Amino acid sequence: MNTQSDKLSVMEKVGYSLGDLAANLVFQTLVTYIVFFYTDVYKLGAGAAQTVIFWCGILGGVVFAPIMGMIADRTHTRWGKYRPWVLWTAVPFAIMIFLTFTTPDLGPTGKVIYAFVTYLLLVMLYTANNLPYASLSGVLTGNMAERNSLSSYRFVAVMAAQFIIQVLMLPIILMVGKGDQALGFRMIMSVFAVAGVICFIVTFFTTRERVVVAQEESKISDDLRDLMKNFPWVIMLGVVILVFITLALKGGMYIYYFNNYVDEAALAQFLTNIGFYSFIDWLTVVFHSMGLNFEWPREATASGYGLFNGGGIILMIVGIGFSKSLADKFGKRNIYRLFLAISTLFILAFIAFPKDAIGMMFISQILHGFFYGITIPLMWAMIADVADYSEWKNKRRATGMIFSASILGLKGGLTLGSTIASMILEHYHYNPDLDVQAEETVQGIRLAISLYASIPFFLAAAILFLYEINKRMETQIENDLAERRTATL
Repeated sequence: MNTQSDKLSVMEKVGYSLGDLAANLVFQTLVTYIVFFYTDVYKLGAGAAQTVIFWCGILGGVVFAPIMGMIADRTHTRWGKYRPWVLWTAVPFAIMIFLTFTTPDLGPTGKVIYAFVTYLLLVMLYTANNLPYASLSGVLTGNMAERNSLSSYRFVAVMAAQFIIQVLMLPIILMVGKGDQALGFRMIMSVFAVAGVICFIVTFFTTRERVVVAQEESKISDDLRDLMKNFPWVIMLGVVILVFITLALKGGMYIYYFNNYVDEAALAQFLTNIGFYSFIDWLTVVFHSMGLNFEWPREATASGYGLFNGGGIILMIVGIGFSKSLADKFGKRNIYRLFLAISTLFILAFIAFPKDAIGMMFISQILHGFFYGITIPLMWAMIADVADYSEWKNKRRATGMIFSASILGLKGGLTLGSTIASMILEHYHYNPDLDVQAEETVQGIRLAISLYASIPFFLAAAILFLYEINKRMETQIENDLAERRTATL
């Protein structure tokens, strides 16, 4: 079949991005709350949570990802290779979202078994859905500038999901659960499950696979051999792992930071000074005048935590707006490496903040968000470029295998980051039943969101000096592949 490198319509870009919105309502919940949910809501204990998160992540993500990539690459339907999986997995994925965040009282051992089984199935279904979804971006178009644009649309959706999870979710859990966090989690995840099915259906019907390479079905051994010889992919795998270690570690530990370190009185005064409570009071009056029962929780920690995350996310979205033009001019590699390193400085800064320095915490979070936001659309666009590089070098295309190995890195990073978070809690003797944690525990939480979280980001920026696909090579690959594909017309 012939290959085209078409421009994408706005409708297709929006439709595709809805798939990321759906997946990230779950993914961001796992990054931000899975450790907290297991330790403080389901009461598994830090050690049991560590076991569940690590082994389910390894089996359902790391081990299953390459298997799913091979399956996706060898799928043949009238809808393409990757699109059908987005549709086929939508409902099973939604069911496991609900079950994972349900908290049946089965006794200590039964709860661990239930958590293990549901989380493993959730991670496997996430892989079976999101790996083909990610691979789809590599075959919607062969135009690299269009991929940059598509990535920008996609990661605006990611930021929208992140805003919902990190800013609004904790207060909403407290509101809808009326103080019962287990009920609140179950109710809100039910809504996410239904919304996810709708979004995945829209993604399926609004997208089309265009990049189809005329080639004989390659052997799995050929795909693996090509992968191992693809040095840019090796570098990107390392980058993905390291980046998601940091995202999972700091994302999962911020709630402990606010609950156990940040001075609540200083935080309440800060929220008052910036007019947050006045805005909430006005909003409450407006909702009540409409006959709606709106009671925002008055806990300073919940509101401050949400606003803290929200400031970073809003500036991330601003940063995303600069990403495409900078990447088009200077190349993805150079921009990703530079701004990832700069953003890390504002993570490291948290090691120095006293507990009442609320303004400095918020400023550092906002600046981190802006500079990291510039890098966000580039990661998956670079992985799509790595798939092109593989086809360019080997005259065979295995998009699913490339993306499956990268999803493996994502899952591995997420698993390691969340596992490290639970290990830190256990090592520093965190006890969810204590109102005030020991000083040693609080210090461990502070180190987790600053020094420990900054190390993987710095390493990722460093190894990108070995990534060879610069702006000139991007152009050469695109032109050579376009000529090669045209020759098959």
